[in-house]
Formats: sequence, structure tokens, C-alpha cells
Amino acid sequence: MTSPTDTSPTEASPSGTSPGEPTAADGYDVGLLSPVRAGSPAEAETGDTAFLQAMLDAEAALTRALAGLGHAPAAAARAVTDAARAERFDVRDLALRARAGGNPVIPLVADLTAAVAPAARPWVHPGATSQDILDTAAMLVARRTLRHLLEDLDRTAAALARLAAEHRSSAMPGRTLTQHAVPTTFGLKAAGWRSLVLDARDRLAVVRDRLPAQLGGAAGTLAAFQERGFLGPGPDGGGAALVEAYAAETGLAAPALPWHVLRTPVAELGCALALTGGALGKLAADVLLLARTETRELAEGAGGGSSAMPHKANPVRATLIAATARQLPSLAATLLGSMTAEDERPAGAWHAEWQSLREALRLTGGAAREAARLAEGLRVFPERMRTDLELTDGLIVSERLSVALAAAPGAAGGRAAAEQAARALGRDGVPLRQSLSLASELTEAQLDLLLDPDGYLGAAAALTDRALLRTAAVADPSPEDAP
Repeated sequence: MTSPTDTSPTEASPSGTSPGEPTAADGYDVGLLSPVRAGSPAEAETGDTAFLQAMLDAEAALTRALAGLGHAPAAAARAVTDAARAERFDVRDLALRARAGGNPVIPLVADLTAAVAPAARPWVHPGATSQDILDTAAMLVARRTLRHLLEDLDRTAAALARLAAEHRSSAMPGRTLTQHAVPTTFGLKAAGWRSLVLDARDRLAVVRDRLPAQLGGAAGTLAAFQERGFLGPGPDGGGAALVEAYAAETGLAAPALPWHVLRTPVAELGCALALTGGALGKLAADVLLLARTETRELAEGAGGGSSAMPHKANPVRATLIAATARQLPSLAATLLGSMTAEDERPAGAWHAEWQSLREALRLTGGAAREAARLAEGLRVFPERMRTDLELTDGLIVSERLSVALAAAPGAAGGRAAAEQAARALGRDGVPLRQSLSLASELTEAQLDLLLDPDGYLGAAAALTDRALLRTAAVADPSPEDAP
């Protein structure tokens, strides 16, 4: 069952902090240098108060699991659950006291034990180790954050689908190695962005559904649980019933083994977040280039201003997303590096994950929110795309000309003739049409067709239509499913 103490915030307060979080007046980090996450649902779900609540939820879930299996009094489960509310504890005090033992669970267990009646105190944290609680809390925080992140990715994909369908035949310059290449369509470009977003969304959804609870005791053997008689004889000697009951109470997956030093869940999550950042970063990179003053094929719905230049309407959302995409790989690298965890419980490797995972969740969640807003408000200027197609005076269809001239009567080699015409245009300013007329017996009507960019879009429209048939591979959980 789901913990009734789950009070994790879903929206940040107007000041950009979660209820009960420190404010700028306290001298704490409130996102001043991370505007992409400031005020986002991801920020609220990953704040210190949210992590504290997740640790309390993990503790209460353990007591309830024991009670459900008949190993603890039901009254104790109710007492611990009732006491496990973040507002009853001092986050800053816990942080300061955490230095003594290296993690915040140690002082939290002491405070939670003191917060319940004496009869319930033996049932606070029985048999567990600090990493059981903090790992489970991290997975709870991740799952809660991913719920919002996936919703924003769905919004982004829906908006990009609309753009792709609307502009499936809107011709624009295709660019390779920064130069005009051959014509493409904005619809195909938008469909490509959507494909990346869906790749990331589907990967995150799979990872979310596999996020496991953690329960292993001091060295991953469940020895303290067995000593207390919580595992039972026979087939349950491995603790499967207890682990499954605990996982069910948290809403997380039940792991086959304690994963104190088997860090695939965290590393996989970090990689999926970095993949998402890269997918959104591609969208942002293209918008930044196409929104340049000299290009102006796209514009954000609401641009940002400048402290010095009144005329500026900067593509701020794309900028924030691009900044996130550049940060996430290093955070994922830290999580991957922490897989090299020695012994049965590591010194330092586990600790290095905490901030890296939180920052990755915050940044990706903020970027997903901005991507949804960017896609939904993106302004497209097909007429400017049409103008830009003419910048090369017809050379943007030179590939087509090579093929056509090879088969044209009187033409001396298709590619050679096209290259000669291009050189004449660049060197002497001879119009491409004039050079082609001299190099072949093509009629004016035939030249009109060959030089029309709309006639050389290949299968762009069909590819766009096919891409739009794709839907999300993994369904989102209903609100009731989210712990």
C-alpha cells in the first residue's frame, strides 16, 4: 500500500523553494545560478525537505511491511507512519549532525525514534542500515521527479507532432557542416526532434518502472532481519517475502539482491537522464541556430531581454536547455564511476552519487519543462525559409542537377557540368541558369523544374508521416500509481 505520509511537493512555491525549504535569506542554494530548475516541479521534488520526506517514507514503509507480515504490532506501524512527517524535523540540524556519521540517516533514526511512543521505538529501523534507507529514498525521489519529467516530455512530443504535421511540406535549406546542402522540410526536422524526445521518454519510463527499493542490512546479508525472526524458515530464508512487502509499501520494484555495491539502478538512471538532456539539447541547438538574426527561420514564443540592449529577444529557453545538455554527461560519468564500489559497502563511491543524482534530476526536469514551453510556443517562418533557399542562386539543388545533366542530351558529364556551372557562378557571377543552358539542351521549362527546391524534397513528407505514426512505448502511471 502507499504511505499516507507521502507529502512530497509537486510544485515549488512562488519563491522557487519547496514548503519548509531554506530561503535565500538563510544563505542557502535556491537556484540563483540554475534558472533552468528554479521553480520547477523537479526542484521541489528533489529539495532537502523532499529527500527528508522520502527517507521518512522509507522508514515508515519498513515498519508497515513488518506489521503486514505479522512481525511488528499494527499500532507500531501506525505510530511510525504518523510520526514520519518532514515538517516535524529540522532539516538543517540533521544536515549538521550528519557529518558525524557521514550520512543523514543516522541522526534521523535517532530523532524518529524519539518522536514515537516508547512501545513503538523498537520498530523504528529494525535490522536496516543507513544505505537501505537513503538508497530507497533516492529511488522514491527519482520516481516522483520522473513523473513530472515524463509529463513534460509528452507535452514536448505532442507539440512537435503538431509542428511536423503542419509543416510536412514546408521547404527549408538542409545544412551540413554549417553550409547549405540540399532542401529539406521543417516538418521532417520537427519529426526528428520528436523522435529523439520519444527515445528519451521511453528510456526514462523503462528505468522508472525498474527503480528498486533497497533492503539488505549491514553487509547485504539480511542477517539482522533473520536474527530477529523476520525472514522465516524454509523458502523465505532468503527474505523474499520481506523485501517484496517492503517494496510494495514504497511503490518501488523488488530487487533480487541487495544492491549496496551493485549500482546499476543509479548508473542506468544517470545515463537515461543524460540521454534526455542530449535529445533536448539537439532541439535547443537547432533553435539557437535557426533563430539567429541573420537566419530568422524560427523564434521562441517569448524571448528574453538584455540588460544593455533593448532590442534583444534572446532564445532563453533554448539557451537553458543547451546549458543543461552540456552538464549532464559529467554528472552521469560520476554515477558510472561510482559503480566501482569496493567490498560490501563502499567508502566514497556511494557518497559521491548523492549530489550528482539530485543535480541530474533537477537539471533534466527543468530542461524538460522548458522544452515543453519552447515547443508549444515556437514560431515558424516558412517565408523566411523560402527566402533562404534562394541564397545560393540555385546551387542548393546541385545534387539534382548532377543527376539530371548526366542524362540530358548534349551535356558533357553530369557532375562535371554542374561543378563547372557552380564555379562560373562563384568566380564570374554567371547565373546558374545561363551556364546550364550553355552546357545542355535543357529547355527553360525543364530548367524551371530542376531549379525549384520544392521539386527536390525526396521522401521528406512521407518520412514525416511515418515518424508521426510512432507513439510512446511505455504508458505513464496514473496519479494513484505514483508513490
